Amino acid sequence: MNKVAAVVVTYNRKQLLKENISCLMSQTLREKMDIVIIDNHSSDGTKEVLNDFIKSQEILYRDTGRNLGGAGGFSFGARFAAECGYEYIWLMDDDCMPNPTALEAFLAADRDLKGNYGFLSSKVLWKDGKICKMNIQRKSLAKNVTDFQSRFSPVFMASFVSLFLPVKIVLELGIPIQEFFIWTDDWEYTRRISRKYPCYLVNQSVVVHKSEHNFGASIENDVEGRLDRYRYLYRNDVYLYRREGMLGFFYELFRLSAHCLRVVVKAKNCRRKRIACILCGTAAGLRFHPKITYIEKKGDQVNGF
Repeated sequence: MNKVAAVVVTYNRKQLLKENISCLMSQTLREKMDIVIIDNHSSDGTKEVLNDFIKSQEILYRDTGRNLGGAGGFSFGARFAAECGYEYIWLMDDDCMPNPTALEAFLAADRDLKGNYGFLSSKVLWKDGKICKMNIQRKSLAKNVTDFQSRFSPVFMASFVSLFLPVKIVLELGIPIQEFFIWTDDWEYTRRISRKYPCYLVNQSVVVHKSEHNFGASIENDVEGRLDRYRYLYRNDVYLYRREGMLGFFYELFRLSAHCLRVVVKAKNCRRKRIACILCGTAAGLRFHPKITYIEKKGDQVNGF
């Protein structure tokens, strides 16, 4: 077993996944890393595409048994890597394409920081080579990172598109919250860590996020068939920001007001349904109290409880 588990969460995107695996196999420090594929029970023939990799033991493959959402997949993967005894976890989506030196930059940062950090995050570019807007890290509750030149830039929250962290942090602070299903799971988890430890953007670790668009979720512009999923977003955000006390309360109040105003001004249809999703999701968040799951380490064995 190598020291790093590159944990890739996938669901019905086999072509992107194959490209992701190719990028991981091309890492300059490939010999220090195992590739772990967490499949959210894909139905597009993902496992069949991976059979040769599985048989040759070039990857480790685990099917979650059902679609747990992105949050559940990352929770499953973090637990698996910790229980297997890896020293580090490198989390990413299946449409994340790391540059060949992305892992090398993380391990160099780990060495130079002497392990004094909670997590490290890559600089994320979009397909056109520009910064990927949906993956810009936060340097405070409301401000995005703007320093993409320095070797290290302090961060507050980051996405799961190329996140590197020591397993000891997972053992101490728990795994991502599976109940989030989609959205905010990465921000909650990284903020959970940054509340206690310094965390950094490592600009020399570069990945390309092959998302369809270079912008984040937008309830005022999304199609009607996708609106119900926004209830997760607003529910989960309430959980995230209420942990920040009064500052978080006022920020979330301002943010919700701004989203409702954008729906009124910009949405071309279904304004009432969009507003209802915001309000219902927010109300659900006030009742949402998921428990953080911890992993107990006993001697040389790691066991979930």
